[in-house]
Amino acid sequence: MGPISVSRSTALVLAFALVAVLAVAGQRIARSGAAEASEALAPLEVATTEPTREALVVHVVGAVRRPGLLRLRDGARVADAVARAGGATPRADLSALNLAAPLVDGVQVLVPHRTTPSASAAREGTIAPASQYAGAAGKPSLATATAEQLDELPGVGPITAQKILDYRAQHGPFRSVDDLDAVPGIGPATVEELRDLVTP
Repeated sequence: MGPISVSRSTALVLAFALVAVLAVAGQRIARSGAAEASEALAPLEVATTEPTREALVVHVVGAVRRPGLLRLRDGARVADAVARAGGATPRADLSALNLAAPLVDGVQVLVPHRTTPSASAAREGTIAPASQYAGAAGKPSLATATAEQLDELPGVGPITAQKILDYRAQHGPFRSVDDLDAVPGIGPATVEELRDLVTP
């Protein structure tokens, strides 16, 4: 078979077609390479969700309105625990408590009661007025103490103070501190707590 003769115009058409095919193939290769490069260089996603804050469980006792177990957010302070417990009672001594201290899970927060006026006076180096108490050594006497004086004693609130006055009015003067055990609402533990703070 003899050699194929191709005219010049046919050769030019074939050359242009070959160039067009190579150009299209080159563009496709370039696009796929760029896509792979962009995937390789894609920035890492940053987690924007904040870690969950765990709850704390603390036990609030003492001179608060609703003592008991409380659940608080992580980072809460002692002041938050006192507020969640209904706030401090009028007999609370908040100056003896660091309200800014951070809470730790499982701790007990004790809100102390105010000490008796005679104890406060002794701590400050002053002497309470003699008319304030009728008992010996500055101690209130169960036979003559007023409801206000009894209310200042630890473990005795306004209601219990009134019960002491009612018992005294019905049964006469107390013969000993142990007689307080007969007053409704006063138990042996309170009697022992008051033993060195009052006189009959």
